[in-house]
Amino acid sequence: MDFNFASISARVGSIGDNQTGGWYSYRAAKSAQNQFFKSLSIEWARRFPKATITLLHPGTVDTDLSRPFHKFVPEHKLFSKEKSSQFLINIIKNQSPECTGKFIAWDSSEIPW
Repeated sequence: MDFNFASISARVGSIGDNQTGGWYSYRAAKSAQNQFFKSLSIEWARRFPKATITLLHPGTVDTDLSRPFHKFVPEHKLFSKEKSSQFLINIIKNQSPECTGKFIAWDSSEIPW
């Protein structure tokens, strides 16, 4: 089976990158999502060696959810839905089995778990 699967997560789900605390429920939910797909990627690597599973952080996207936090985001890092989607599509297109199980940001940088 040769395919790429991606799940949109959020940087706040990273335990290693948590610099501010807070957001307990949202962080816990995203951390659980990340753990689920990281574990699944390990199993799929054995069963489907050509498949990839990637967790994606879309950046801060201009939505109702992020609106209260826009004042903390530099203007050049507040993305339209279209721009963020294009970043993520480009990442997915470039995934290979060696990349499975990674947590990747919109700019293709790897996020620590």
